[in-house]
Amino acid sequence: MKQHILITGATGMIGKKLIAGLLSRGHDLSILTRKPIKIKDVKVFLWNVEKGEIDKSCLEGVQTIVHLAGAGIAEQKWTKERKKQIIDSRVASTELLYKTISETASTVKNFISSSASGYYGDRDDEILLESNTPGEGFLAECCTLWEDAVDAGKDLNLRIVKFRTGFVLDKSGGGLPSLARPIRLFAGAALGTGKQWVPWIHLDDIAAMYMSAIDDDSYEGAYNGCAPHPVTNEMLTKAVAKKLKRPVWPINVPEKVLEMILGKMSIIVTSSTNLSAQKILDKGFKFKFVYLADALDEIYN
Repeated sequence: MKQHILITGATGMIGKKLIAGLLSRGHDLSILTRKPIKIKDVKVFLWNVEKGEIDKSCLEGVQTIVHLAGAGIAEQKWTKERKKQIIDSRVASTELLYKTISETASTVKNFISSSASGYYGDRDDEILLESNTPGEGFLAECCTLWEDAVDAGKDLNLRIVKFRTGFVLDKSGGGLPSLARPIRLFAGAALGTGKQWVPWIHLDDIAAMYMSAIDDDSYEGAYNGCAPHPVTNEMLTKAVAKKLKRPVWPINVPEKVLEMILGKMSIIVTSSTNLSAQKILDKGFKFKFVYLADALDEIYN
């Protein structure tokens, strides 16, 4: 059924993919952005989360909000100020949207939000279901505050959906180019123990999850945004190296070295998060890429 959908964070990797997919399905689209931009067949509205400013007319006729906005987790070192920025960009933006909904004669019924696999923290080999408690550390704290802010939309009688997104695979965006760069330069090696689980998902599949949640009102609550077959960091590194026809060093990059280079951010690449995709499979969702090799074939061929 045709809807009017408002997207935040629309200029990011998932946002761009969603715009193309939703327009092809005949939906009306609006986006919220900090700077004026032009996108064909999309209405553009401005907001400034830090100042609490938003063009309230962005909600006119909108049934569904897809909330992807948030400062990049790995773009800068985690200073105290940057951590606050990362959390505020997610929590305060959600609160501003809800404030605007409550202050207008809003037609919004659905709020579909990004979250992250970091919600679970570092959990070794534990198989993680959506019902599991959050983990410890900054990423888990950030995701918990983020999801709590999103869940406040239940008080506005909104249907809430959250995708705890894993490592998104795309040739030109996300973490894959950074992973592939040293491999291309014959400096590829597993990170830390290499045994940490990486909950990967192809960009096409995470975008399809959002579109399924838009179309199907029975989606509700949290879903792990990952493929059904997770891999370890070592398996991922070797699989990418195989596609690029490059060797992998037999010696891993020690965690101490990663900490020296990345500081506390090293937890992003050393955490083990073994997500289960069972809940979304039970919804009848059909993955385009179930196995890592097939996903990398599509990206690199």
